[in-house]
Amino acid sequence: MKSEPFKYSWDDLVAEGEGTWDGVRNHRAKNNLAAMEVGEEAFFYHSREGLEIVGIAEISVSGITDPTDPENKWAAVKVKAKRKLKNPVTLKQIKAEPRLADCELIRLGRLSVAELTPEEWKVILELAGE
Repeated sequence: MKSEPFKYSWDDLVAEGEGTWDGVRNHRAKNNLAAMEVGEEAFFYHSREGLEIVGIAEISVSGITDPTDPENKWAAVKVKAKRKLKNPVTLKQIKAEPRLADCELIRLGRLSVAELTPEEWKVILELAGE
């Protein structure tokens, strides 16, 4: 899950306790949001500034309609900060890792909510030193 830190950062989520992931207006990202289930984890990625995965969030409420959408077409979820990564994983590191060459974060870089395979998840945790 990507967020521009000047709009909503990892620290903002931690301070808030639980945040709503809304405002997504891309169909692939919407489908990724709609597929999320309570208890699943997601990486929190700072986009535009930092360009790095900084933490792991947990889906606390799934299957909700985006409260910012007057037409009720778009999906949203609620998330809670689970833990900060030991070491942030930069986009440069991700792009340099051959095992991540096909991940949506690279292939579909404009997506605000990208899907990762279990193997890709493990590789990113490895890059974070976890």
